[in-house]
Amino acid sequence: MQSSTQTVTQNSDVRYLGNLLGDVIRTYGGDSLFERIERVRSVSVDQHRGLVDAKDVDRELEALGLDDALHFVRAFMLFSMLANLAEDRQSAAVEDAAGLEEVLDRLQGLGVGLPQVSEALSSMLVMPVLTAHPTEVRRKSVIDHLIRIGTFLDLKQAGQTETAEGSDVDHAIRQQIALLWQTRLLRHQRLTVLDEVEIELDYLRDVFLPVLPREYTRWERLLGETCPSFLKVGSWIGGDRDGNPNVDAACVEHSVSRAAQTVLEYYLDSVHALGASLSISSERAEVSEEVRALADASGDESLARRDEPYRRALSGMYSRLAATFEVLIGHPPPRTSSLCGEPYADSDAFRDDLLVLGRGLRAPDGQSADDGTLKQLLRAVDAFGFHLATLDFRQNADVHERVVAELLAGGDVEADYLALDEEARVALLRQELSNARPLSSSFLEYSAETESELALFRAAARVHGLYGEGGISTYVVSKADSVSDLLEVYLLLKEVGLYQPGNPPSSALMVVPLFETIGDLENAQSIMNGWFALPEMRAMSASRGFQEVMIGYSDSNKDGGYLSSVWCLHDASRNLVPTFAEADTKMQLFHGRGGAVGRGGGPAFEAIRAQPSGSVQGRIRITEQGEVIAAKYGTPEKAAKNLEAIASATLLATIEPDQISSKDKARFGEAMAALSADAFRHYRGLVYETEGFQTFFRQMTPIAEISGLKIGSRPASRTTSERIEDLRAIPWVFSWAQARVMLPGWFGVGTALANFQDRALLKEMVAEWPFFHTTLTNMEMVLAKSDMDVAGRYVTLVEDTAFADDVFGRIRSEWSRANDCLLEATGQTRLLENSPATENALRLRLPYVEPLNMLQVELIKRHRSGETDDRIEQGIQLSISAIATALRNSG
Repeated sequence: MQSSTQTVTQNSDVRYLGNLLGDVIRTYGGDSLFERIERVRSVSVDQHRGLVDAKDVDRELEALGLDDALHFVRAFMLFSMLANLAEDRQSAAVEDAAGLEEVLDRLQGLGVGLPQVSEALSSMLVMPVLTAHPTEVRRKSVIDHLIRIGTFLDLKQAGQTETAEGSDVDHAIRQQIALLWQTRLLRHQRLTVLDEVEIELDYLRDVFLPVLPREYTRWERLLGETCPSFLKVGSWIGGDRDGNPNVDAACVEHSVSRAAQTVLEYYLDSVHALGASLSISSERAEVSEEVRALADASGDESLARRDEPYRRALSGMYSRLAATFEVLIGHPPPRTSSLCGEPYADSDAFRDDLLVLGRGLRAPDGQSADDGTLKQLLRAVDAFGFHLATLDFRQNADVHERVVAELLAGGDVEADYLALDEEARVALLRQELSNARPLSSSFLEYSAETESELALFRAAARVHGLYGEGGISTYVVSKADSVSDLLEVYLLLKEVGLYQPGNPPSSALMVVPLFETIGDLENAQSIMNGWFALPEMRAMSASRGFQEVMIGYSDSNKDGGYLSSVWCLHDASRNLVPTFAEADTKMQLFHGRGGAVGRGGGPAFEAIRAQPSGSVQGRIRITEQGEVIAAKYGTPEKAAKNLEAIASATLLATIEPDQISSKDKARFGEAMAALSADAFRHYRGLVYETEGFQTFFRQMTPIAEISGLKIGSRPASRTTSERIEDLRAIPWVFSWAQARVMLPGWFGVGTALANFQDRALLKEMVAEWPFFHTTLTNMEMVLAKSDMDVAGRYVTLVEDTAFADDVFGRIRSEWSRANDCLLEATGQTRLLENSPATENALRLRLPYVEPLNMLQVELIKRHRSGETDDRIEQGIQLSISAIATALRNSG
């Protein structure tokens, strides 16, 4: 977004927090430091108002020594964090989405009644899946301080002057900002997988566990009846091995065990609290026979509680939970029991005991003595079981085929499996899957890769044995481009007893193909047709009731550009609907979305609603990655609203009557196919067909410097290759965002729109087709955050100046085409004109971003020229984090 005289309205919380930050800088850094930082800020604001030019900002930055430059970056980063916090509060911390009440009203207006809603909910599944993708640049300590500031702001807004500890609210907020100023913003050590597990558990324990049961209570009140636990939580952390050698069998078992420990401790505390609450005496109330039986079986013979059957029953339940804890976790819980209860066989057995208490508390008139605590505990057990979050496994198909080849050769079944064509592979794998004979042997020596993979499958078997399908139920196959890629995993599952031959066969884990490149997405229907053509696999899917397919937003974007990616994802989903209908199996789509638009980001409510008609089918899983987790689930209030948004959108997309005629679908689809093909050619022409572009990208952007950020356990590339094809999508998107190009979110679209002759049809598609409207809305945000003038400074980092000028000239021209064509199609005179709140928020923060970009370029030049001062590298790392924070975009 370019400089503008457009009036910016400042959020009062932003002003208040900014003033407190200024006070803190004066206190801890002195007046001189404050004035130097304030001078940079003031000149940058003036530059955005058109009163001075960029050279004036440069002069102010050049006047800073390295120490002051570090302070400057910290100050601007902290201001951006505080501004983000204030904006989230002002916007109620939720996407532009309808809640369940609004959705029910909308459906009622369309003639859809509660019976149809109840039927849809009966088989519905909505599952956010938390991943450890390395895009969260903030330390957990920093996030915790921000959460506390938000809590104190809530008190202030409510008119309270003191915190729970008795401190003055304003003083408490200032104190937290002072702690932020004194907190190290960068990690010294790279996160390990075990670190990532603990960060995830903070969200699961502090947010998801208390929030979900409360949300169900509210939803049932709106529905007027009990609803099933259709919203659950999944995880990839500790199970995603694709390109991450740090995930091994020990990580798998550790992550599941720590999740179980967390949820069991929650249940133990809840049962203990219920025991304190349910003081009902048999001398004062009627007690059902089943409650008496539960009390008598508890082993609690305390004379003090002999007339309190509920407390005795809960003592027994606590002792059984404590025994369960010891079996699953391997040591006693923090608060032990004096009774000797038998461990629960599973969470259903625990739930059955809770149901006994619930029935006993219900009076003859239907009213219950439960204050809601028991009901919410029941809901927690139903939603979280003894596992808390269901772990997925993920691995690359190339690994599986190498392991299977080695096992087949070692078992004298096939000497050279890798030389077989697809038809021969499928025939051989089906033959092996028809019998229970294992291929592996403890008497044979295997490669390190095969030993590692077999160890992981054995870990999966142990997890499933302890926790059932709640512990682990899905195996995602990356780079799946054939039927044999799926059969190979079932063969490996058979090795550990998780796949059983039969008619139909059965598998404890569902194998899920991940289609993530443009070619994969185009072939998805063909592969699934081939899958369902196998009678035994079709029968297994039918007996399960559904089959999942995962579609990847990140790699498809890197492969073919933004427009081709979103269209191929949409088209693949649409084409799979009849394939699944023919197989008489419900389709469950798993959307691998990132935070940035270049990786499928954008409001989830609108994204779900924009799915092809008939593709949602009441079941959806969505990855929640990196910085998105804190943004959407950082507090109970945020989590409640965002969970309701995805649940409401799924319900609406499942049963809302189609609003577009078949004729319009055909017209719009034909237009999109043409636009996609044109955008694809232009994008590929730049990124993959321009000789030297790889070098241009690596020199222009801070990709090398980003790899030094210690924000995740995964390597930046799957291999040691420097090809763009082998680079992960996260650093690809992250790098372009830092350089303010945001190329993955728009390149190629301008040419496609400019070449399209029927401009009236484009306007009609924006107005009538949610998919196209959402596509352009998301792109508009990316264009607004990009800045070709700032990007031009990064071009000076490229050694071949003539080549750099030529390539960047193509990029700048395409940005102008994308900008002009988007404005024409949407009927606006400037970007974000139809979204004034978003425009205002972005214009507020841009003066804080551009000086960071300017400083970053200069520090990178010094670093790459060989200067070894540690402060230079630290300044680069800080500036990367600060820019990502300010733009609210990383990977």
